[in-house]
Amino acid sequence: MRPPSRPPIPPILRIVNGTFYRHHPNSASSHPNPPFFKDLNIEIPSNSTESPRRWCIIGPSLSGKTTFLQALRGQHLSIPPHARSWPYLSTDQVPDRLRTPSQAIRYVGFDGEQVGGLSGPATSAYLAARYESLREDTDFSLRDFLLGNTDLNPLQSPAEVEHELPPGLLDRVVSDLRLGPLLDLPVAFLSNGQGRRARIARALLRTPEVLLLDEPFMGLDPPTVASLSELLRSMAERAAPRLVLAARPQDPIPEWITHLVYLRSDCQVGSMGEKDVVMEGLRKYATGVWRGALAEDEKLPVRALAEMGRVLTSEGVAGEALGSEEGARQQHTVEEMAGTRDLPGREAEGEALVEMDGVQVRYGDKIALGNWTQDTPSGPAPKTGLVWTVRRGERWGCFGPNGSGKTTLVSLLCSDHPQTYSLPIRLFGRSRLPEPGSGQRPLTFWDVQRRIGHSSPEVHQHMPTYLSVRQVLENAWADTFKGVPKLDDAARAKVEAALRWFAPELNPNYHHDERVAVGRRGADDWADSLRWADDHLFGRLSFSAQRVALFLRAIIKHPDVVVLDEAFGGMDEKVRDKCMLFLVRGEEKTHDAAGKVVDSEVAKQGEVRATGLSPDQALVCISHLKEETPDCVREWICLPEANEGRPARFGRFDGPLRTDERRWRELWKM
Repeated sequence: MRPPSRPPIPPILRIVNGTFYRHHPNSASSHPNPPFFKDLNIEIPSNSTESPRRWCIIGPSLSGKTTFLQALRGQHLSIPPHARSWPYLSTDQVPDRLRTPSQAIRYVGFDGEQVGGLSGPATSAYLAARYESLREDTDFSLRDFLLGNTDLNPLQSPAEVEHELPPGLLDRVVSDLRLGPLLDLPVAFLSNGQGRRARIARALLRTPEVLLLDEPFMGLDPPTVASLSELLRSMAERAAPRLVLAARPQDPIPEWITHLVYLRSDCQVGSMGEKDVVMEGLRKYATGVWRGALAEDEKLPVRALAEMGRVLTSEGVAGEALGSEEGARQQHTVEEMAGTRDLPGREAEGEALVEMDGVQVRYGDKIALGNWTQDTPSGPAPKTGLVWTVRRGERWGCFGPNGSGKTTLVSLLCSDHPQTYSLPIRLFGRSRLPEPGSGQRPLTFWDVQRRIGHSSPEVHQHMPTYLSVRQVLENAWADTFKGVPKLDDAARAKVEAALRWFAPELNPNYHHDERVAVGRRGADDWADSLRWADDHLFGRLSFSAQRVALFLRAIIKHPDVVVLDEAFGGMDEKVRDKCMLFLVRGEEKTHDAAGKVVDSEVAKQGEVRATGLSPDQALVCISHLKEETPDCVREWICLPEANEGRPARFGRFDGPLRTDERRWRELWKM
C-alpha cells in the first residue's frame, strides 16, 4: 500500500486578479488615486528550490517598482480584498513572530530616506561629521546597528539583542557579507557599498521568509556587483530567504533570475512570466518599432528598453542590450551631446582650480586615501600620497572600487573634510591656512562652497525634506542646506528655466496638469505656471525626481567646479540622458521623439536662460557605471583598492566612455 502523499505546501504569497490603490476608490480625496497593476496574478512559492521562481521587477522611473514591492508586502489596498493572501504564513511551519506579512517579508530600499548612510539615529547631523575624530553618543557602531541596539532610551523601546538570534547566524551573515573588519566602526564611516551590505545584513538577521531588494546594485562598482550577485544567488538557491529584486531597464539582470515583471510607465504590468519569454517579447516589440513595423505604445517606450537585456554573471556583465544594433546607428548623436567642440585642447592648460600635492588621509593607523608614492610636478623626488590637479575646462571621471576613497576625495575637494586644513591642498590658487608672505587671506569654507556645485548621496541624505522643489534649486545660492539663498533676477531666471525644462521629471502631477491646461481658457498661462514647484515638497518626490533636483542644484549656479558623485544613479535611461544633455548644452539642445539631439524651441527663439558647461568650468564626475558617465568626460583617475599600496592611475579617453566597452575594460583592467 502506497503511503499517503503529503499535501502541497501553499505559496508564501498569492495574488489572483488583484488591483491596488493608495486610497479606497470610493473615498473622496483631492489626491490622484489611479489603480495600480490591474488584475495582477503572481505567486511566490514557499518551496522555491524545487520549482524556482526568482522574480525581478523591472521598469523605468515612476513605473511603480517600489509600489509593486510594497504591494507584495501588504501595503496599498487590494481590490477585491481577498485577491491577495499569504497562505504559507498561516501554517505551523512558520514561527509566531513571522505570522504577519510585515514581519515575514522584509523590504530593503535605497531611496532618499536612506541614501548614502544608514537610517535611524546613526545618521550624522551634518555632512562633515563622518570625518571627525570626536564621536557622539548617537554614532552607533555597525554591530549595534545590525543587532538593533540604536535606541536612545532602550527602557522605553526594547531593542532586539544578540541572544535572540539563531546560534551562529550573526557570524554567518557578517562573514557572507564581508562585514567583519567593520563591526566596531561607526556606521557613519561606512562607504556607500559597505552601507548597502550592512542594510541587507540587518534584514537577514531578522530571518525573513522573503527579502525584497529595491535596486540593490545601484552605486556599486563592477567587482562588488559581481560578488554581491553571487551572494544573493546562494541565498536564492537555498530559498533562505526567497528573494525578489527590483531593477532599472539598463541594469544587467542576474543570471539566476528566472521570472520577470516589466512595468509600463503608467504603473501597469507590460509583460510578465519566464525571463526568456518576456525578453523575447520585448525584443520583438522594440525591433518592430525601430523598423517601422509596429506602432510604439506611449506607455511602453522603446527607448527605455534600449539598454535592457545584458546578463550579470559571476565573471561580470555579458550579452548585448536590446538596442545595441539601433544604438550603433545613432552614435553620431553622442558626439554632439558630448559638446567636445567647446572643450579647450590638451595643449591649452587652464588655470589650476584644485591642486593636491602628496595628499594622505589618516585615521590613526588606518590610511583611507593616499597609501602610495607618486611623482609630483613640484620636485624631482616622488611624494607620498595623491598628486592631482584639476584645471578649468577639464572634464574628469573619478573611478575606483567601493571603499577606495572616492567619497573622501570629494570631501577634500569640497572642503568638507577637517584634514583639508593640514594637507597640501590648494583650492582656486589658495590654501585653507594663512601662507606667510603671500599677502592673501586664507580661503574660508564659505569661499569654497560658493564656487563648487556638489551632488552626491551624502548631499541627498542631508537635504531637508521639507523644502519645496523650487527651494532645493534656489539652495544653490545659500551658504548651508537650511540657509536663506541670495538671489538676483538672473538667478531666478535660471531656476525658473530649469523648472520648466524638467517639469515632466519634477512635477508629480505633470500629465494631469497638462490635461487640465488643455481644457482651460488661458492655457498658455497655466502651462507657464510654476505653482507646482512651490506646492510639492522634496521629500514627497520619487527617488528619481529627487536626484534630478539635486543635479540641477549642483549646476544651476554655473560654479567653477561641478562635482557629480553618483548623481545619475536611480534615473532611468531617458531621464539620465536628458540630464546629461542639459549638463553640456543647457536649454540649447533637446531630444526629438526618435532620441536625436536637435535645437530646442527656446534656442530658436533666443530665450536661453540656463546654459551648459563652459570652458571656464571644471567637471569631476564619480560613477561606477559607464552609462552614468557624461560623454564629455575625457580625463580620468582610478583609485586603487584600499591599502593595496599601488598608486592611483591616470589617463585620457579618446572618446565617450559609455559607447565603447573597450575604454571601460581598459580603465578597470578587465
